[in-house]
Amino acid sequence: MDDHHWIELSQDPDTGIESIRAHFQGHAYDPHWHDSFLVGITEQGVQQFNCRRVRHLSTPGKVFMLEPGEIHDGQAPTEEGFTYSMLYFDPAWLEQQLRLLFEHVPQHSQLGFADTLSQDPGLAMCIGQAFQALHQGELRIVRQSATDNLLAALTRHLDWRQRQAFDPRLPRVAQVARDYLQAHAFEDIGLDQLAQVCGVDRFRLSRAFKSAFGLAPHAYLIQLRLARARLWLARGETPAQVASALGFADQSHLGRWFRRAYRLTPADYRKRCSNLPD
Repeated sequence: MDDHHWIELSQDPDTGIESIRAHFQGHAYDPHWHDSFLVGITEQGVQQFNCRRVRHLSTPGKVFMLEPGEIHDGQAPTEEGFTYSMLYFDPAWLEQQLRLLFEHVPQHSQLGFADTLSQDPGLAMCIGQAFQALHQGELRIVRQSATDNLLAALTRHLDWRQRQAFDPRLPRVAQVARDYLQAHAFEDIGLDQLAQVCGVDRFRLSRAFKSAFGLAPHAYLIQLRLARARLWLARGETPAQVASALGFADQSHLGRWFRRAYRLTPADYRKRCSNLPD
């Protein structure tokens, strides 16, 4: 980690919620996504990121919210950089908890955030309190109370969407390609093979895919593997084991991509989440 960046990370043993506090100057991280719901606050500086085809500027006190699979990047447009605190929620756990707070949830619905960025002082305060309780390992009853307060405050920013096999806003070829990549994420897939599955040539495939998801197919495949790598590393698998299982050329190949997306080495991430030695 260089002098302009630092990251503090911990994981709650009961819920699996990750709490991250970080500071960046200049370029923070490349476009990537997470398998988790992300909720955080900007503490200091200006946090610039692209998400949902919009460039967002989060300033102190603002809340940012990202859904699983939403591609985003990060950079500091000002010299002082930015600092943020953020919580990562497992989708199944979060949806289960939030359904308890809603009397009526539509059938066949899925959870989503109405907005990416919000100026909500009450929610920001609850995020800060939950972050402190989880990050500092407070008593279980304190962590649970702070988390419950956050979930209650978060309900004003949620919507329940009809589950659809295909998103009508996206070209079908891009969605077929995405589904194929997700089903074969750890195989050595070629563009010609993927294009044949989609019934188009690889040039039309690449254009449609990047237009729909903001990443080329090969970059999307890497992100699928990185998301799984985070999960396995947090469970204590070694970087070498993860690299081999997920189709990376070797441990250093995994490490290069992992640092670009998360600004941590796989070994450092594993140690912070699992408390296991290197």
